[in-house]
Amino acid sequence: MQATVFSPHDHTHCVSSAISNAQSLCVDRGVRLTPVRQRVLELVWRSHQPIGAYELLAGLVKEGFNSAPPTVYRALEFLCTQGLLHKLEGINAYVGCCNPDTPHQGQFLLCEDCHQAQELDSQYISLAIKLSADQHGFEIKRHTIEIVGTCQSCLDKPKKAGL
Repeated sequence: MQATVFSPHDHTHCVSSAISNAQSLCVDRGVRLTPVRQRVLELVWRSHQPIGAYELLAGLVKEGFNSAPPTVYRALEFLCTQGLLHKLEGINAYVGCCNPDTPHQGQFLLCEDCHQAQELDSQYISLAIKLSADQHGFEIKRHTIEIVGTCQSCLDKPKKAGL
């Protein structure tokens, strides 16, 4: 579960659990998790930081996959459509979804020091946005909220003298 990014956790189990869950969801939905799509998902989860398409492309090229950018973008589009990834628009990067089996909008805490991302998935935030949009007669198609700051781990690090 990605919600533990800012705190210690079993990273190997986290990645394997995300992949296993994605495989099951794709079977249930009758869609194909091709080798390229699965590898892109693995690379995103392995990073545990928001990762851009060109970083993913470089990783795929090293492993002998198709080196054309459309390959990565098609995989990312599929994974986002299936709710397996979220795109962070502000930094043009992707993170794994901690609840892919439940359709939802994303809210993220982004640490500007260590570049980690933590998904909130708060029903209260989503409800407040929906109620506000309804008051204005606005139909929401999608939203992603990105909150930039400093995580507790980075706050706890000793400050360097003179900075």
